Amino acid sequence: MAMSAGEIEALIRATLPDAQVTIEDLRGDGDHYAATVVSAAFKGKSRVQQHQMVYAALQGRMGGVLHALALQTSAPQD
Repeated sequence: MAMSAGEIEALIRATLPDAQVTIEDLRGDGDHYAATVVSAAFKGKSRVQQHQMVYAALQGRMGGVLHALALQTSAPQD
């Protein structure tokens, strides 16, 4: 019951429409992904707050359908 990279990206973009999202399937198993998310919504937020925003966008799938997500977040450079 794995998630596709496209599903992860769609969920993130639904919450953070301006986001630049890159998803990489680390093992080819649909269970272990790396994501890089750049969004203006992250401006002024701590790294923890940025990650919480992404996890909220995943609507409770983290730790269940989505087993592992290595996450890098940032606001765009001016």
